[in-house]
Amino acid sequence: MAVPITFVPWTDISDLLVPAAGRRQELPGFDADYVDFPDYIVRCTHRIWEGKNLGLIRTHYTEDCKIYTLGGEIHGVDAVISGTLSTLQSFPDRTLYADHVIWSEDAPGSFYSSHRITSHMTHLGANEFGPPTGRRATIRTIADCAVRENRIYEEWLVRDNWLLAAEVGADPKALASAQALGDRSNPSVREFWARERDRTLQSPALPTMMPPDPALDPRGYAQSVFGSGWNARNFATLAAHYAPTVEWYGPAGRQLFGAGPVVGYCTSLLAAMPDAVVSVDHVAVVPFLDLGTDIAVRWSLSGTHTGPGLHGAPSGRPVYLLAVTHWRICDGQIVEEWTIYDEIALLRQLLQDLP
Repeated sequence: MAVPITFVPWTDISDLLVPAAGRRQELPGFDADYVDFPDYIVRCTHRIWEGKNLGLIRTHYTEDCKIYTLGGEIHGVDAVISGTLSTLQSFPDRTLYADHVIWSEDAPGSFYSSHRITSHMTHLGANEFGPPTGRRATIRTIADCAVRENRIYEEWLVRDNWLLAAEVGADPKALASAQALGDRSNPSVREFWARERDRTLQSPALPTMMPPDPALDPRGYAQSVFGSGWNARNFATLAAHYAPTVEWYGPAGRQLFGAGPVVGYCTSLLAAMPDAVVSVDHVAVVPFLDLGTDIAVRWSLSGTHTGPGLHGAPSGRPVYLLAVTHWRICDGQIVEEWTIYDEIALLRQLLQDLP
């Protein structure tokens, strides 16, 4: 009888780090000790971060890899190593607990993972948040990775930087303001935002009909939820997708309970950007045991800050948002949601000088 592919939630970390030997799926070009793709994601992350084996990055990222964050792009394996080293000097005790790996094989041998992580750390080194404060922080991150033959060639990284800044004693708004000031002499991030806004606006229109069964057509389901509920502003339809007792976890450490507050948060975001358009950029899905379906959606939003409610009076600035959402769906409704994006980088855009 075949051993099932690793299911990360509710699996003890000791079992995740020492899996039973033997391949559970075809992994062409991957190191022989990885038993399946979720195992690759969990254990290489642990080896690099907790194991402090930064040299492993060279065998697990391509030389010309690209990392996308809402704060800009990172190019090349040397930049990945440098960024990891910088984070470790600031938070040397950082641990990354694997909450989930939702994955897909998008073509034979080409894999995609959406890795949700809870990080625990102490601010022991100076960084963009200021001098070390010795304060503890716990935040969520989602890393979406495209992988072939043991190497990550593209990654989309979303981290709750607002909560991290607040927990180590920094002022998130002051950080956003300082970063916006620095963008005057470094236009690369503004060019990235403009390019991604154009890509989002030029993406095919999302369907606005009622979604199909998420277990049978998860991509169609995700496209229809964002198309009907967000782009078409049909908030009654959006509310119907959520269980009455849904648990929702969002940026800046927000936690909401119930379909009403969740839809209320979505409407407040859209009210601040009345012309906003969402594109669904990737969908991955795995079964939630025999109880339901877990879906990961990487999505983008482009709009103009012309409405009230988002960090003060309307600024008139264009906005690009990179976000990842994880849904747990049971009996046809979303019972849990995790949505992560960098809210400091969002506010940073509202503070830019208009061109």
